[in-house]
Amino acid sequence: MNLDKLLSHLDVQVEPFSLCLVSEGWRMELPGPPGVMLHFVLKGEGVVRGPDHRAQRMKPCCLVVVPRGAKHALESAQRVQHAQRIQAPPQGVPVPPQLVAGSPDSPDMMIACGLVQVRYGEALGLFDHLRDVLVADLSPVPEVQKLFEDLLAEQARSGPGSKLLKACLMTQCLVHLLRSVYNDADCPLPWLAAVENPQLGRALDHILDHPGTHHTVESLADVAAMSRSGFARQFTTAFGLPPMSLVRNIRLQRAAHLLRRSDALSIEAVSRRVGFASRSQFSHAFKKQYGVSPAEHRGLGWGRASH
Repeated sequence: MNLDKLLSHLDVQVEPFSLCLVSEGWRMELPGPPGVMLHFVLKGEGVVRGPDHRAQRMKPCCLVVVPRGAKHALESAQRVQHAQRIQAPPQGVPVPPQLVAGSPDSPDMMIACGLVQVRYGEALGLFDHLRDVLVADLSPVPEVQKLFEDLLAEQARSGPGSKLLKACLMTQCLVHLLRSVYNDADCPLPWLAAVENPQLGRALDHILDHPGTHHTVESLADVAAMSRSGFARQFTTAFGLPPMSLVRNIRLQRAAHLLRRSDALSIEAVSRRVGFASRSQFSHAFKKQYGVSPAEHRGLGWGRASH
């Protein structure tokens, strides 16, 4: 596997974006999102603070990636004197068109905010193991601003093919983001460098292509042509999870995808296809991961049940 292959197999889904308007001297406090949230700075300068309260500077054409569940705040560049707490992140239909801290008529910052789901091969969430808020300065790539403006314009007019068009625009933005952090010496996504490792890449591709196979650490190490201990250590460092934990997550993510996309497969057939020994074992693991049973998940949208 290499970066080009990963980028060519991205599966991107976009929920409607809101505009976050923050006036001078104001802070907007946002709850932890149920999935990965993006903030793109359209206008103004300020800072974003994650759960650790560390301030990271934002300016126009900065793209901020907020991990699932991470409480965070957007602040103007001036001394903060007022705060507006948002009770729920912008999601669902209809999405709130604006979230305002201060006056909507004179915002110091204008930021596009929305939930996205980004997966490799429809199974591996590319930001699943992101621990801290990530801020990427994409100002050296001026076309990113136009891509976000086009995405918001398409959201406003909607129409046939709108969902696909928005996903294509967002995919281009994310390619620029991944290019940017890939060349960073302190890359916050260690798996990104690992995709250039042909041994780890072979093992990951094998899991993604054959989730229902009876995988073990030993069998995956054989695929990677590595010793068991060396493979387990490098894989865990790269992907943030031991090999079998990632196998389990990929099986459940693939099952969730199958349940949403097809009513033709029974729950028992889905469980067999992704490699669980029994329906009861599958149902137990699924509910522990998603908080709902496989049958209940079938009727939910990805933004409500995704992990």
